Amino acid sequence: MQSKVKLEDFKPTGLDRGISKPKEILWYFTKIVFFLSALPFPNGVKVFLLKVFGAKVGVGAVIKPRVNIHFPWKLSIGNHVWIGEEVFLLNFEPLIIGNNVCISQRAFLCGGNHDFRDPAMPYRNGPITLMDGAWVGASVFVGPNVTVGTDTVLAAGSVVTKSVPHNSIIRGNPAENVGLRWK
Repeated sequence: MQSKVKLEDFKPTGLDRGISKPKEILWYFTKIVFFLSALPFPNGVKVFLLKVFGAKVGVGAVIKPRVNIHFPWKLSIGNHVWIGEEVFLLNFEPLIIGNNVCISQRAFLCGGNHDFRDPAMPYRNGPITLMDGAWVGASVFVGPNVTVGTDTVLAAGSVVTKSVPHNSIIRGNPAENVGLRWK
């Protein structure tokens, strides 16, 4: 059987990069030096640089080394947020992180996708929102168009492709609600 996929027909439409190409290139160099490095640059330096590139960042943000932030100008981080080592924020669309949110090591928040039912594989991107008090466990995948409810925990290794309610414990692949965080 011959494949119907026609990647040569892919046209990068449906993605608003949100900034000029020279500024995007400048961000990539900044990201390589200050964010993707294993060196523990001070949080104040990282927060300052994120704000220079258009991010909204509250007080008390902790951003560990080797964090990959794709488009800071589409990023909003609340107060007292922790972002762990090797987190990948692929935010082609707005990524809103509430207050007191923890994103653990190697979590992947992926606001980008492709329509696999179309042979040309066009973009199918969407925003991600983490409400106040959410905890994204280590190695969790969160897909586009997902809202994680207030005080909800996404257990380590879970795959979350649909919005999840407040005060829940979400676990597995596919992720399912296994109980309440606070009783």
